This record gives sequence, C-alpha cells and structure tokens, in this order.
Amino acid sequence: MDEPDTSTLIELDRRHVLHPYQSFDTFRHDPVLPIRRGSGARLVDTEGREYLDAVGGMWCTNIGLGRDEMADAIAAQVRELAYASPFVDMTTVPAVQLATRLAELAPGDLNHTFFTCGGSTAIDATFRLIQFHHHALGHPERRQILSRVDAYHGTTFASVSIGGKPGDRIPGFDYLDDRVHHLSSPNYYRFGGERTEQEFADDLIRELEDTIDRLGGPDRIAAMFAEPIMGSGGVIVPPADYLERAWRICHEHGILWVSDEVVTAFGRLGEWFASETLFGIQPDVITTAKGLTSGYLPLGAAIVSDRIMEVVAEEGHGRYFAVGYTYSGHPVSCAAGLKNIEIIEREGLLDHVRRIGPYFMERLQELRDLPMVGDVRGSHLMACVELVADRDTKALYPDALDVGKRVANACEPRGLIVRPMVNLNVMSPPLVIDTDDVDHIVRTLRDAIVEVRAELDA
Repeated sequence: MDEPDTSTLIELDRRHVLHPYQSFDTFRHDPVLPIRRGSGARLVDTEGREYLDAVGGMWCTNIGLGRDEMADAIAAQVRELAYASPFVDMTTVPAVQLATRLAELAPGDLNHTFFTCGGSTAIDATFRLIQFHHHALGHPERRQILSRVDAYHGTTFASVSIGGKPGDRIPGFDYLDDRVHHLSSPNYYRFGGERTEQEFADDLIRELEDTIDRLGGPDRIAAMFAEPIMGSGGVIVPPADYLERAWRICHEHGILWVSDEVVTAFGRLGEWFASETLFGIQPDVITTAKGLTSGYLPLGAAIVSDRIMEVVAEEGHGRYFAVGYTYSGHPVSCAAGLKNIEIIEREGLLDHVRRIGPYFMERLQELRDLPMVGDVRGSHLMACVELVADRDTKALYPDALDVGKRVANACEPRGLIVRPMVNLNVMSPPLVIDTDDVDHIVRTLRDAIVEVRAELDA
C-alpha cells in the first residue's frame, strides 16, 4: 500500500480508526497529528515538522526512540523464536531471564512475575490473584477493594472500576461499584483547604480507618491499590507521611497492598521502583508496564511476593491459576525488556534522572508567576501544571473551554508536545532529556500559556 499524503492520511484516520479516549464531538473536525518517525526525545510528523515529546509517548518512552540496539535485539529474537505458548508447562529463555532480573530489582520478597500485555491487564490479573489468595486462606469474605478518587489503574472492566478518575467513570459504562470503595483524593492543592499538609494527611488516615470500620472491619477487605504518585489523575504527590502510614495500617490488618508502578517504575522517579526507596512501602504486589520496555513493545507485569505465592501454590489442594493471556511473557517483548534494562543500567539513566529531575521541577516552578498557573507539582520526570481562572480562589475555567488543550495546541507549532487533561498539562519526558530540552519545554510552555490567557481575556 502506498503511503497517502498527510491530508489523505488524516481523512482515512477519521473514517477508520477509533482512538483511545476519542472525543466524538470533536474528532470530525479536529485533525489528528500523524507522526512518521522518532529519535531520542523527538518526534517528526508527516510534513517533516519536529517536536520535543514532553509526554514521553504515554509515560513510556524512557530510553528514547530510534535505538538501533533495541531494534537489533527485537529482530534477533524474532529470528530465534517469535512465539511459543506461555501456558502451564512451557516457557521461553527471555521470559525466564526477565522474570529473574525483575526479582533482582524489585524490593523485598517480590520474586515472582506474571507477565501481561500492559498495565491494565496487570491490574486485572492482580485483582483476580488477590481473590484467589484470600479464598486459599479460607477467607472468601475478604472481597472489598480500597482505592482513591483521582486514581488511574487502567481500562479493563476491573481496572477502570478500581480507578477513581471522574473523567474515566462516565455514564454509559458499568463498574464494580459494589466491590470497590474510593477514599478521598490526596490532592493537597485542590482539597487541602486551610489545613497544613500534615493535618490533611492525618484526615486521610482517619478516613481510611473509618472506611475499614464502615465496611465491616478489616476481615472484609481484600486489598488496597495505590500509585506512589498518581499519574493520569494529575501527577498528585502524596502529602507528608500519608502513604507509609496507610500501608502500615493495611499491613497490620492483613489487607494486601498493590503498588501500581506502571508509570513510576524504571527510572521515571530516578529509581527502578519507587515504593520502598522513596515512600517506605513494601508492597505485596507491584504492577508495572510502560517503562518496562520503554514502549518498544507491549508488556506488563505483576510482580508478586513470596508471601502470596506460598499461600496460593501450597501443594495438596489441586489449585491452578486460571488467568492467562496468549501474549503473556511474549519472548520478543521480554527480549525488549531485557535490552531496555541493560540500557538504563549501562547508561546510568537513574543517576541522570536524579540530576535532571530536580532541574526540570525547579525550572517549571518559574511558571508560577503567570496569573493562569495555579499549581506546579510533581517529582523528577513526572510533572503537571494546573491552569486556573483565578489563582486566589483556585477557580477553574469551564470545562467547555478546555484550556489544557488550548495550551497544548499553542505548544505544537512551537515544537513541543504536552498532554492536556481539561485544566491540566501533564509531562513525562523521556529519561534522556538534557538541560537544553528542559529549557525549551519551560520557555515554550510559558509562551503558550501567555498566548492562551491573552485570547481568553480578549
């Protein structure tokens, strides 16, 4: 098939492609941005225009695009073995090697990996594993799940139900509302009010304890799912010691803790995994994806503790784990994961993020002098700029104005891609960015925000 020109490509996309989170009111007249190639932190569209991708694809292009050694590793594995069944009593060399590396990198006794096709399926499989675990212990009444408002955990039926982003839980879809209970969002800027950060954290902990009591006590609750830093909910950094205290309460009551590190793992915060090192948490399960292969191929993982496996895999009960995907532990994806880890390690990208991350956050804070900027938050290479109509009251612009999209649109002709989410602009650039890239991001964002504010005031 000959490649169509840009205008034809856009029209064909409109006719034939259903995009994730596609807005049906706007897709008929808002053209897509067709990308032809990418290298490092940059994308080039079909007209030859270059952009710095400050979104990192979808939080995932950690090592950067266009790496020949990654392409070579993938091609070599395709030639060696493109596929073999992962079910029951078969395995492949790359799957075993990658699971072994993950056991070495993950904290504590997280020594067992169930491979999935992405983050959503990792959450879904974990949800089922937790049910299985409590049944094996003889406690099938432990069925309730704790999560939080503004949490994002994926888009399968179970994972979107566990998630708590208002924009994801829309009319027209059903959810597991009888099983999942959402605690308050830990967004201090938006919900802290007149309280200190510590007082806000104290109230969140009291709410957790009250919710456990309201649901009939800890013996009714299976698990809590939590991102160390909330990603798609608006890059929400937890207040004070809230997360560690919440984990300790769950741990003391036998409530399993699932750290959703689909975004935060593999260098995004300067660590392989953020739960223990940055937040003092030893999870029962870590779910991950995205940076596991830096987006080169689809792959997710649920990394499971010895404590869970000793229960479900105890001999003499005839149990088996009735969860599986055709592409679990796909050998080519696992080969990409191994090469990805090798590159992160060899090039010292964790140390690089520890250096460039604070500079990125420091430069972004300079945007606070703009009247339209209410908050700038994040950590290392996860960041969010929240746009407001009134900085004193924190009042938002009407959703219909879609100010985040207006700012993103103003960034594009200036050679920058940021992710709009109504009143937010979110960034998660590749780990390979340098100080010049950071300066370009901040300078361009400033110009775009000034332009949009002038348009709104006109």
